[in-house]
Amino acid sequence: MSLVELPTGPPVRHRSADERRREARVRRTLWVLSGLCVAVVAAYLLYDVRGSWDYALGLRGRQVGSLVVVGVAAGAASLVFQTVAGSRILTPGVMGFDSLYLLIQTVVIVTLGSNAFLLMPTELQFVLNTVVLALFGVLLFRWLFRRNSRNLFVLVLVGMVLGSLFGSLTSLASRVLSPNDFLTLQDVMFATFTTVDVRLLGITALVAVLALAALVPLLRYLDVIDLGHDNAVALGAPYHRTVLATLALVTVLVATSTALVGPMLFLGLIVANLARQVLDTHRHALLVPAAMMIGVLCTVGGQFVVTHLFGLGTTLSVVVNLVGGVYFIRLLMRTVRL
Repeated sequence: MSLVELPTGPPVRHRSADERRREARVRRTLWVLSGLCVAVVAAYLLYDVRGSWDYALGLRGRQVGSLVVVGVAAGAASLVFQTVAGSRILTPGVMGFDSLYLLIQTVVIVTLGSNAFLLMPTELQFVLNTVVLALFGVLLFRWLFRRNSRNLFVLVLVGMVLGSLFGSLTSLASRVLSPNDFLTLQDVMFATFTTVDVRLLGITALVAVLALAALVPLLRYLDVIDLGHDNAVALGAPYHRTVLATLALVTVLVATSTALVGPMLFLGLIVANLARQVLDTHRHALLVPAAMMIGVLCTVGGQFVVTHLFGLGTTLSVVVNLVGGVYFIRLLMRTVRL
């Protein structure tokens, strides 16, 4: 009597032809995005260099570094925040980070004056902004999630209310400023990439790398959480713990990048939604890198346009807010229509 060996291990799932073609399109899209990132960075570094190459590459290299860090942080943070928030029109900006950043600068200028503000070491400004923004996010999350995960919807409402409150306080405090102090405040209200400190850039890049590394183990749970709270719990995903950890990492990424260059309100909205549109997948292990690369394309490519097309007549944040505002209205109208 012959013995028949039974198969062991989980059954092998054969992928259909449509699935294989979809995966091939996703891989091609990622390769195209990576090639475009390399091309736009090279163009920014090498285009129209006049005078000393060492000086030009050193200056542009520092600018590219800050643009890449902000684009990567905004892309990753916004995409995973949309997943845990369950909405494609929300970004970390709804939690009031940008408004709080402007309020911090206003309070410092009102208290110390513009001269003392301009003479303040950049390291001290960076630490002050990062600590206050991170502390705000941690306290907000801990308060809202102290009972159950349903407080996620309260988070959006409270964030919008706090953002409006911070904006109103900033407007009220700015009315008591002298003309010179007000001009100084106007300069810091928009993100700038031309005067980034190299040491602060290195610190921000290190923090961003550590935060992204901590985010990697959560990506497989975010695939399930994207199905909704009830489905995620039914499938055994640690919903509450994953949401808290994700929001904490979002806080770190947003706080450090905002403290480095200033507020970029609509950047995350554009980047996260473009990543979901160009990539035909729900896997966050692929969506997050795509969002990061699109973020780099938006920041580096946008600054290239601002520098060489507009002759630095405007700032990148103004262009991003203009395009992002129109894009937000389009998304809102499409959501309401659906």
